[in-house]
Amino acid sequence: MDPVAAWHADHVRFARLLELFEHEVSRFHAGDAPNYERMREVVRWLREYSDTAHHPREDVAFQRMAARDASLELPVRRLLQEHRVIAHAGEALLELLDAVAAGSFVPRVELEAASATYLVYYRNHLATEEQRMLPRAGRLLDAADWAAVAAAVPEDAERSARALRAEAALGL
Repeated sequence: MDPVAAWHADHVRFARLLELFEHEVSRFHAGDAPNYERMREVVRWLREYSDTAHHPREDVAFQRMAARDASLELPVRRLLQEHRVIAHAGEALLELLDAVAAGSFVPRVELEAASATYLVYYRNHLATEEQRMLPRAGRLLDAADWAAVAAAVPEDAERSARALRAEAALGL
């Protein structure tokens, strides 16, 4: 598959997962009981795949793009920082959801704020990549660059199998 198309397909999957998560947050806001386990599954999946495979590959691609187009230097630095922030926000959110699942009291405002931060940050990040980076990636990166991107995080059959099982469980 074309690397840019694969990158876009990942973003579409991430957006669908964020929609599932937001649906549960909406239930929370409406006073209904959300499916906390589903919320945990979504965040775990994003942490497992996006933070450990997708984003590290993007980091390599972005840096190579900035090396070829100096106008991308600042946006790339921002996106690399966002990868770190998304990982941190996801970990903090997952800790809260794990505490809820364990029966611990988590203040509603804390869970709402962590959920909103994650959703807003992640969606903005995806939009920026889709609008600003993907179109340029196809023009700026060559076969050697894409090989370096792929080599940044080698394929892991077990990680792929876990991701597919999680996607099936989430109805994707």
